[in-house]
Amino acid sequence: MISRWAGFGPTLRTAGLCAAALAMLASPLVATAAPPPGGDAARARMTVPAARKAGRLPRIEGVAGRPLVVIDAGHGGHDPGALASWDGGLREKDLTLKLAREMRDRLLASGRVRVALTRDRDEFLILQERFGIARRLGADLFISVHCDSAENQGASGASIYTLSEVASDREAARLAARENKADILAGVDLADASADISSILIDLTQRETMNASAGFARLLGREAKPLVPLKPNYHRMASLMVLKAPDMPSILFETGYISNEGDAKRLNSDSGRRALAESVRRAVEVHFARRLAAR
Repeated sequence: MISRWAGFGPTLRTAGLCAAALAMLASPLVATAAPPPGGDAARARMTVPAARKAGRLPRIEGVAGRPLVVIDAGHGGHDPGALASWDGGLREKDLTLKLAREMRDRLLASGRVRVALTRDRDEFLILQERFGIARRLGADLFISVHCDSAENQGASGASIYTLSEVASDREAARLAARENKADILAGVDLADASADISSILIDLTQRETMNASAGFARLLGREAKPLVPLKPNYHRMASLMVLKAPDMPSILFETGYISNEGDAKRLNSDSGRRALAESVRRAVEVHFARRLAAR
């Protein structure tokens, strides 16, 4: 369920804190209180914790030199995601992890790509960490796996989300406004560029990425249709944080409704997971074959 994908070239790296801010974090904080009448100023010293380092990256599996697909199992840890109202023990976070593992195994068996999972156990990752991991790994494609939910238990079928244009405009502006813009756009240093120019460059990159994402979404829908029940209007667009990497084709795959007993039982079955993983394998192979032919 939603809670809050171009290229083989260099990927963007997120901007960090500016040097001045880093220096300030590395220094002890000194506070001076107003002195009492006839007395000296009182000074209090305390150490500010160092900036949090990036977490450990997951293992990449597969043949070196192949395109990298990062699969993100939605939710995890203290966030269970959607729950099946007809079966209190069935949680979205468990289904997405099983599905992500099945997709990984099916893709690795093809030998055409490398694969990494943002999480391979029951742990919580914030949304920015999820696509951040994929970008740090240099992913060529990002697939976030979820299960949908609705009060109407008759709602069923899989759908595929990509980033909307409105979200692209806002994200470009937000990225351009970051204090440290160095190396933010495929190795291009935007530190001396105006906010307007930075926004335009980021926007152009993100729009190209959005087109690639939408193309993959349609391809996945075509390959999934014979294997997986899809909603009639399966390709949708939304402002989803997990899809907001400006340089990496990204989709969010709502694999079915956990609130629908039929969908949930299919998602929780070996045959159901194999069908979903096979649809992803077929789409991924065609996607990268097309990219290779276009080079």
